[in-house]
Amino acid sequence: MGRFDEVMPTFWGDGDYGVQQPLTDEMAREAARVLDVTLPSALLDLLKVQNGGIVAAGHDAFLTRQPTSWSEDHVPFADLMGIGRRDGMTSLLDTPYLVEEWGLPAPLVLLSGDGHYWIGLDYRICGRDGEPSVTWFETDLEGELVPADDFRSFVEALTASSTFGDDSPGDPIPA
Repeated sequence: MGRFDEVMPTFWGDGDYGVQQPLTDEMAREAARVLDVTLPSALLDLLKVQNGGIVAAGHDAFLTRQPTSWSEDHVPFADLMGIGRRDGMTSLLDTPYLVEEWGLPAPLVLLSGDGHYWIGLDYRICGRDGEPSVTWFETDLEGELVPADDFRSFVEALTASSTFGDDSPGDPIPA
């Protein structure tokens, strides 16, 4: 774990999977308009370094205090969607469709997931202009968990999934 400004330079992994065109201020304003929310400045700061893609191995999991369908003690965060419309890539801009398709609550901005689970910015309590919590949604089980009160603290608490074993649910490394 580290402060956000220390995590930012090491946050992104290698490769161009999920990477959108470089983020401009105009793209960020358009995303806020389309999504009808104020996006956290910490998210926009990360997306200005790289507009979506694979998260580095040192930051690809979040420790939880309760089990989920994924694991007894953590949730994955292998990628972060960017803002854009590159063919064949899911983007934060796809949130309205995905929320409807998977029956998720609103207002919400999806950050990562595969349909069976999602990690998103949850605006239900703070309102569309507030600081959203980060919430884990299990669509198959209709469950949810709030790992962090805001995006910045979520990023600061990310850790390596390798510290939990072979990524099998409930298989942490023995002490």
